[in-house]
Amino acid sequence: MKRYRWGILGTGKIANRFAAALNNIAGEAEFYAAGSRNSVTGKEFAARYKAAKAYGSYEALLNDPEVDIVYIGTPGRYHHEHVLAALKAGKNVLCEKALTLNAAEAEEIIIAAREKKLFLMEAMWTRFFPVHVKIRELIAGGAIGDPRGITANFSSVAPGSLKEINRFWDLSLGASALLDLGTYGVSFASSLFGPPEQITGVAYIGEGGFDYQNSCSLRYAGGRIASIINSQVSFDVKDAVIYGTEGRIEIEAPWYKPEAMVITRSDSSSERFEFPLNGFNGYEYEIREVISRLHNGEPESSIMPLDESLQIMRTLDDLRRQWGIVFPHERNKGETDAAQG
Repeated sequence: MKRYRWGILGTGKIANRFAAALNNIAGEAEFYAAGSRNSVTGKEFAARYKAAKAYGSYEALLNDPEVDIVYIGTPGRYHHEHVLAALKAGKNVLCEKALTLNAAEAEEIIIAAREKKLFLMEAMWTRFFPVHVKIRELIAGGAIGDPRGITANFSSVAPGSLKEINRFWDLSLGASALLDLGTYGVSFASSLFGPPEQITGVAYIGEGGFDYQNSCSLRYAGGRIASIINSQVSFDVKDAVIYGTEGRIEIEAPWYKPEAMVITRSDSSSERFEFPLNGFNGYEYEIREVISRLHNGEPESSIMPLDESLQIMRTLDDLRRQWGIVFPHERNKGETDAAQG
């Protein structure tokens, strides 16, 4: 199997973890090039993870013919722009979640990828952890009967503040507990139940003009329900339960990057499944998914398909509309469209 050469756009926390994961499976994938808006930062990042090339601009990395696939780890505000640039340069793309900041942006990059016949996937790493693979197998096999609902909680105090601003607190960069944390729960429910038929939620809108915490209630076909609570101002709560007519599955925290789960059946018997990471940080699983699809000549993943990523963005859009949250670039685009109309 070809050893694909990866380029990484961005040098932040997630990009560092992704680079480390590439090094963990260096026999399967190569961290070849780092791209940063700052040449010094790019060189430091490349040296840290032994990448062959370092570029002081994203454009320079995208123009490197040796790069097979680009991982986009920049703030969500720039996903749309950077994915389009990568596709224009003829690169396959793995883009960090949330895929974009809204469904219109997601639809545009999906159309572009399909027109160019290039690989594109949202980097929803949770789906590829062995625990979640096993959960899908168990549910498909009727292990808990008919699955009726999900509860998923994700609370974690975000670094920084309105005084020490970063992507978690800057509305112009896409700050939102829903898009940063809630997208995990919405995607999780979608992977098991499909698209929601009813979308409701409440949110606390803080001084920064976005949701600091929220609660989402989603109804699916057959009366299935998902209850998803997210907060970037509350101490860690990261548990999830799937409950069915004949049992339940409890995913041990943190549920979005788990190593174990317990299934309890209606006869009170229980069984624990363990999948230790053994030195991995978890990004390796989605990297292997991408490699497998590229090797087979498939332009997208059936585990995280583009149409589902688009549907998830539509769900997130619906919730933001209910809460009155508009990102500045969306407002500016609306004003431009109105003027042109």
